[in-house]
Amino acid sequence: MKFLRNIFDNAHAKLNKSEKTKKLFPLVDSVDTLMFTPNHTTNGGAHIRDGIDLKRTMMFVILALIPCLLFGMYNVGLQHDLANSTIEWSSFDQFLYGLMKVLPFVVVSYGAGLGVEFIFAIKNGHAVQEGYLVSGMLIPLIMPIDTPLWMVAVSVVFAVVIGKEVFGGTGMNILNIALTARAFLFFAHPTSMSGNNVWISGFKEMKETGNLVDGVSGATPLGDLASFAQDQPAYSSLGGFIQDGHSFVEAMWGLYPGSIGESSVFPIMLGAIFLLLTGIASWRVMASFFAGGLVMALILNQFAGENAYMQLPAIHQLMYGGFLFGMVFMITDPVTAAQTTKGKFFYGFLAGFLGILIRVVNPAYPEGVMLAILIANVFAPLIDHMVISTNIKRRLKRVKIA
Repeated sequence: MKFLRNIFDNAHAKLNKSEKTKKLFPLVDSVDTLMFTPNHTTNGGAHIRDGIDLKRTMMFVILALIPCLLFGMYNVGLQHDLANSTIEWSSFDQFLYGLMKVLPFVVVSYGAGLGVEFIFAIKNGHAVQEGYLVSGMLIPLIMPIDTPLWMVAVSVVFAVVIGKEVFGGTGMNILNIALTARAFLFFAHPTSMSGNNVWISGFKEMKETGNLVDGVSGATPLGDLASFAQDQPAYSSLGGFIQDGHSFVEAMWGLYPGSIGESSVFPIMLGAIFLLLTGIASWRVMASFFAGGLVMALILNQFAGENAYMQLPAIHQLMYGGFLFGMVFMITDPVTAAQTTKGKFFYGFLAGFLGILIRVVNPAYPEGVMLAILIANVFAPLIDHMVISTNIKRRLKRVKIA
């Protein structure tokens, strides 16, 4: 380690000798801070209560995402195996296939995102910050597995440039970077982010070659319920959906088509426990987000009538799609969330409430969590402003009374 430390020290010394070489400082400094703890400590501002640095915070979130990444790799291979009539794989084969499919997403995400970060760092003459480390892992986990890699790269560049750099870089963005990338793809290339052909690896090819197992639709459970509840008698009641492999327990396991890392409850909850124990995520935001979704789902249950989608039990509703993933890893983003204590409750509740409302009321868009969190991001400053204004008015009344 001492030898490696000397290499970085010599590189820093040489770079500072001339104005031309100084431009390359961010490249060396970024690798230096990744390998070693920075030689300075945080002080003041948001860090006054804790000496933890930004790099360690980002690494904690990445560690919390590892269970979702590993599950996603296995599930990608499992769904391909179940849909392909020509293969019969072991669990190891399924995981290996998923690894080969998911790894390029991670490489492209980090390559495109950090590439943009380096360009802006060199242009502006500042060090590369660690903010994209988490976004680079989140983006692959919220993508359908059959999304073309070039689209992933374009969405990453758009999210980093328009979503973050134009606002001043890490810590200045008003929208979640990962969700900005997904929203860009959803509206720019909707057929690659929705429908029944993108959730299982190689689904379109299997359908064209006749290798697809009979009865496999390629839809996610939410998409399945939204479409079949309207078109086919078998799903005109909730019972048909539950009996067709969508029980509450199966919803928790998450072994069904969906975004790479969003479907299973168990790895998401492992990440939630880790983030809460380390103090990285806010329990107030998580709890209020869950409460908001639950309240909206219960309200919809009361007005369901014969609508099977609205009949889905409230707690069952929250297990599907990206709701829990959004609750743990998206809505808790400290940069785009509300900052006041009371504001966090309002902020989380608003996002959860809107997420289930958009999902159920708009059958053409069965996953509303992404849009709901982005809407909450926009309202976060207003929520904080209202909370602070209310506190000021309350204190002024106390002064007048005194």
